[in-house]
Amino acid sequence: MRFILSAAATLMLAAPALAQDWQAKLEAARGQTVYFNAWGGDPRTNDFLTWVGAETERLYGVKVEQVKLADTAEAVSRVLAEKAAGQTEGGSVDLIWINGPNFLAMKEQGLLHGPFVADLPNAKYLDLAPGAPATLDFTVPVEGMESPWRLAKFVFVADTARAGALPPDMAGFVDWAKAHPGRMTHPNPANFMGATFLKQALVELATDPAALQQPVTDEAFLAVTEPLWAWYDALRPNLWREGTAFPENESIQNQMLNDGEIDLSMSFDPASTAAFIEQGLMPETARVFVPKGGSIGNMSFVAIPFNAAHRAGAEVVANFLLDPATQAHAQDIRVLGSFSVLDPTRLDAAQKAAFDALPAAPALPRLEDLGPTLLEPHPSWMTRLTEEWARRYTR
Repeated sequence: MRFILSAAATLMLAAPALAQDWQAKLEAARGQTVYFNAWGGDPRTNDFLTWVGAETERLYGVKVEQVKLADTAEAVSRVLAEKAAGQTEGGSVDLIWINGPNFLAMKEQGLLHGPFVADLPNAKYLDLAPGAPATLDFTVPVEGMESPWRLAKFVFVADTARAGALPPDMAGFVDWAKAHPGRMTHPNPANFMGATFLKQALVELATDPAALQQPVTDEAFLAVTEPLWAWYDALRPNLWREGTAFPENESIQNQMLNDGEIDLSMSFDPASTAAFIEQGLMPETARVFVPKGGSIGNMSFVAIPFNAAHRAGAEVVANFLLDPATQAHAQDIRVLGSFSVLDPTRLDAAQKAAFDALPAAPALPRLEDLGPTLLEPHPSWMTRLTEEWARRYTR
């Protein structure tokens, strides 16, 4: 009993201390401009980040300048170069939208500030129990070095006016493509969306799925991927342009779907189809579907480099992204349509009501329609997978 009382007393004393520390952080952040390095290929995300900057400036005096990236590795390389040059302060990257291999690279090379997540007041809305989605990034423990801000789940998009019966699983795409030659493609796997298409197939077809949760070895890669390459060899001749050319990214593939050039596309944002229909960027008959066994999903995170010039401001922005009101705004189909990273059991009645009041749309799936979430493979698998695809299928 003495231990329990001591722990309770410690918590009571810690709460005011944390509040006092956060107030000092807010004062230090005021007047800062946070250079938020984030993939710039989605206009809705860019608009959302513009809104975030307007709100953090209004509320906290913290501006946000989005540095739009074509590839997150650009920012990682910049931080690495700064470390190599001995620049331990005043770095050019304050906050970075990061996942998977890029997070692993920054973590292993000591390029991250933190741990900081437990210090964010809005972290109380997260499930941070060991093994929870908010604590892992592609199987790699986050250890408080990055903060979640949106859910990502791999989905397919079909123009149901033309696509016919949809494949129930990845194996079924071979028969579908034979019945609809040239009406399907995928982004180049050098792009994360194309790589995810291959990973989804790998997860379903792997001879030893458990091996995907460990760092890749030469022996495991050869054995586990053998069914994947057999599947792809059967699929490829019936892809668009017989699998000799691929759209550069998801946006180009979506345009091909809208133009009627293909019948299927894919996304990591289950709500994007409904939003694109509303904007006239996809046919009214476009709908989201997932394999019957579920699809790969993860949380998108933000991290702060070790030498960030505006660390206090970056933490304020990361905390604002976790605010229930911000998460509800992001989930609004008219804004971003991104499902929340918060644990709904930790929200009060008013906060839950804000989510319940969000508008629906015919092409907007419910969370329960998206099936189970499959674990991402260890980041090292993606690197080997895309390298091997390029070796086999490009000249």
